[in-house]
Amino acid sequence: MDLSLLSTLNAERAARRATVLVTELGSSEQRLVREVDLAGDPLAEALDKQLRSGKSGTVEVDGRAYFLTVQAPPPRIVVTGAVHISQALAPMAKLLDLDIAVIDPRTAFATQERFPEVTLLAQWPEEALQRLPFDGYTAFVALTHDPKIDDPALIAALRSDCFYIGALGSRKTHGKRLERLAAAGFGEADVKRIHAPIGLDIGAVSPAEIALAILGEIVQALRGPRRKPA
Repeated sequence: MDLSLLSTLNAERAARRATVLVTELGSSEQRLVREVDLAGDPLAEALDKQLRSGKSGTVEVDGRAYFLTVQAPPPRIVVTGAVHISQALAPMAKLLDLDIAVIDPRTAFATQERFPEVTLLAQWPEEALQRLPFDGYTAFVALTHDPKIDDPALIAALRSDCFYIGALGSRKTHGKRLERLAAAGFGEADVKRIHAPIGLDIGAVSPAEIALAILGEIVQALRGPRRKPA
């Protein structure tokens, strides 16, 4: 591989940005396509499909064969709320190879006994998110019902390019949330990014079922057609 390509590849990896290395199999010519540049590429459709799958593979376009080497950051879920739903969510996420971090300043809830082998930050979101900045491969889930905990992280998520934002709560709760976000300067297009009610509509009742519905919606957002990076 050309050293300039390798240098760019490493820089994008360090910044948690996705790339696809395109190798034309007939000529062995290579070029690197950053996710932000994907829409303008001649192979845009094939690149998008391969990137959403998260896997490398061979494609044929207009009679030419290409090997597409996908480099995508490990998707992660950041949750506010060390609650029963997140207790169920954590082991399910691990089965799907999704990293998960739980933020909750309430030390009675945020304990390693309740969340074994999970990145657990018993801090306020403003502090915790300095260690876990949001990016295009982060899903954010708000579960506490407490605006002092959920809102700062929700605002940070809306200011980022998180691929998924979800918030637990009734229509009344979400209505008040929208009022607070409007007061913080967010418009209608911004708050439409929030999945609320959270999760796929599967009639979930128990914490485990709600966790399953949330994960299903996150995977759908991750693997389905994605909005173009800003």
